[in-house]
Amino acid sequence: MTDISALRDQVVQLTKEVGKFILQEAANFDVSKLEHKGLNNLVSYVDKEAELRLVAGLEKFLPEAGFITEEETKSDLAEEFNWIIDPLDGTTNFIHGLPVYSVSIALMQNDELVIGVVYDITRDECYHAIKGGGAYCNEKKISVSQAPTLADSLISTGFPYYSFDLLQKYLQVMGSFMQSCHGVRRLGSAALDLAYVAAGKSEGYFEFNIHSYDVAGGALLVQEAGGQVTDFRGGQDYVFGRQICVSNNPTVQQEMLKLIEPFWKE
Repeated sequence: MTDISALRDQVVQLTKEVGKFILQEAANFDVSKLEHKGLNNLVSYVDKEAELRLVAGLEKFLPEAGFITEEETKSDLAEEFNWIIDPLDGTTNFIHGLPVYSVSIALMQNDELVIGVVYDITRDECYHAIKGGGAYCNEKKISVSQAPTLADSLISTGFPYYSFDLLQKYLQVMGSFMQSCHGVRRLGSAALDLAYVAAGKSEGYFEFNIHSYDVAGGALLVQEAGGQVTDFRGGQDYVFGRQICVSNNPTVQQEMLKLIEPFWKE
């Protein structure tokens, strides 16, 4: 039987080691080695090397597990356990020297998230959770904000950067949020958006056209910190459904979904 708590501790240590490598590379990053996966979709040798290091470590911890990885250095699903990895969430921030980027790792057992780790590299803050065990930042237990309504809330999101067919619809949603809360932020790392909701630094986050490796680790953090996590319909297809809405409480969650719904019929 897998000891999830001990496994989480191993993942936290590995994540910090890889985060240290990323931070060292940031000091002398070579822009000439950038690659373009698509319009405004950038990848660097740092992303790839970080992913290789994560995969190598995780394979030792749980040899029977499969992998879903952003850079596809290893992608093979297993029957029970699967790691979901984003080695450098916030690559565009990283290459421009903006210190908002992270490592995100989740472990799914069948259809459930059981481990979530998000490492805020430049702040040396490691957010981690196991299913049923609460959420932590380093050694301190964290919980969502007590702000009661959307009007009292700070919300984060992500902007479309390569698929613009829904841009006008998204701008309408943004307009509704801007008129309904304290403010809307775009940090550039979905994993950190989620971690910050879990830690009570903001009250909500929503985004579409998002990938499992962006949100899986942070989604468990929010749940274990007492928050809400759904897709845009209020359902549970938020890991693989390419859309996610999270908040600090059911009232804010319903207010957010109510703003999104008129513009999002898909």
